[in-house]
Amino acid sequence: MARPSIFEYAGGTPAFLALATAHHERCLRDPVLNHPFSHPGHPQHVERLGSYWAEVFGGPPAYSRSCGGHSGMLGVHAAQGAEEDLGRRFVNCFVQAIDDAGLPDDAEFRRALRSYMEWAVAEVMAYSPKGSQVAPDLPTPRWSWDGRQT
Repeated sequence: MARPSIFEYAGGTPAFLALATAHHERCLRDPVLNHPFSHPGHPQHVERLGSYWAEVFGGPPAYSRSCGGHSGMLGVHAAQGAEEDLGRRFVNCFVQAIDDAGLPDDAEFRRALRSYMEWAVAEVMAYSPKGSQVAPDLPTPRWSWDGRQT
């Protein structure tokens, strides 16, 4: 019997929307993250975030089709000059939001989510220095139970 993707195991698109909503709410309550998260951004930021994470974990490529894929996501965050503490706080909010969203309480599942987010934050932070530019058409990362797929 084939193991379900992380996307399927989590509960599909509704689960990733719930995770994105819970994560966004936690970031707004964080004393450091609330500044960048409180500025008006795209009106469907939370929905887009949920669709990006869903795609990464094995869901449909909705984000790539409508929002510029991985290069588009990195471009939104590039050259912002983010402080190092931002990344740690972002990961902590993400891990806590897993509970808030009611996702499965399974150690291996949660380890996979956290390992992705730690990798993703490191990548975003690498593009953070002023003047950073993102190459076009970078492939959206895919994450499975075994980590990043190449």
